[in-house]
Amino acid sequence: MEHRSVETHFTDLHAGRTLTPADLDEEYAHRSPETPASAQTTRWVRANFVSSLDGAISVEGRSGALGSMGDKTVFHRLRALADVVLVGAGTARAEDYGGAVISAQDRGARTARGQAPVPPIAVVTGSGRIDADSRLFSGEVPPLVITSKTAPTERITPLRKAGAEVVIAGDDAVDPHAMIAALTERGLPRVLCEGGPHLFGDLIDTDLIDELCVTTSPHLVAGRGGRMAASSADALRRMRRTALLTDQDGFLYTRWVRDRSQQ
Repeated sequence: MEHRSVETHFTDLHAGRTLTPADLDEEYAHRSPETPASAQTTRWVRANFVSSLDGAISVEGRSGALGSMGDKTVFHRLRALADVVLVGAGTARAEDYGGAVISAQDRGARTARGQAPVPPIAVVTGSGRIDADSRLFSGEVPPLVITSKTAPTERITPLRKAGAEVVIAGDDAVDPHAMIAALTERGLPRVLCEGGPHLFGDLIDTDLIDELCVTTSPHLVAGRGGRMAASSADALRRMRRTALLTDQDGFLYTRWVRDRSQQ
């Protein structure tokens, strides 16, 4: 898919102004807009997805065809702000995940904020079915593998040997609360979830989602592309929109924060 420009200009549709890179970081700060900038966030779980107009999150199994240069900009801004990138094993395989790539400028900003220069990728897998030879293990920072006590030893041992830190968060399956608590205990409280739908669904079901960022692509897809979240039961969570941006290519960027007043 061709894009009309390399540099994306974001416009705040609330304020009617073009955003600078610093403005963009402020739009996506890890807090509700009412929270003072000086306040320290103890835990913040954010999810980020790209979606077509008709709700598909992938084309032929991958999200890339729905994206744009603007979507990539937001993707990298959110990674640059996060302590850890959380992803389900199925999504990591489908999207051929590697380690996070952070620019020199963003490394400096992260260090100044007290963060590690590069956030680790944390892969969630109840079964431990991850290829130790995959791109996940070729990044600058070793990945975290979040699994349960019942994950087969013969699958977990090669991952440890490849350099992964294995985090046990649950008995028969990965427990979302135990998972987020384990990340927070490791000094990684600002979590960026990049999918997949079942992991996101579990975070919604357990009311752990603080924020959802959605890039709406100006495309119709039809087909059998999945939705953002999937779970065994409905879970109604009220969200409040705090940002509405667009770019010259017609993409929309929304930020939704959990409305705790509606619990």
